[in-house]
Amino acid sequence: MPKKTAAKKTAAKKPVAKKTVKKKRTPSPAFMKPLQISDSLAKVVGNKPLPRTEVVKKLWAYIKKNNLQDSANKRMINADANLKAVFGGKEKVSMFDMTKLVSKHLS
Repeated sequence: MPKKTAAKKTAAKKPVAKKTVKKKRTPSPAFMKPLQISDSLAKVVGNKPLPRTEVVKKLWAYIKKNNLQDSANKRMINADANLKAVFGGKEKVSMFDMTKLVSKHLS
């Protein structure tokens, strides 16, 4: 008795989707609005009005320059005298709480 071989099925080709060109995302005008900076935060980032995004960038530059990031837990920031005033007197602050505390110094 001869053996039957299974018929091979060919996979149906999927139609090729056209690639759409994505537009570059524009930042929200609310983020780009310059805000007044409190005196205690001005010691760290300067005293001229800056957008919130620039304040956070300058704050991180200050933290890295002065080696204030905790070596054991990189998510924690050890406050020096200038940052202690910004962080409400706290010695250590997590990077997630930092933006909440800094927003109190912007108006």
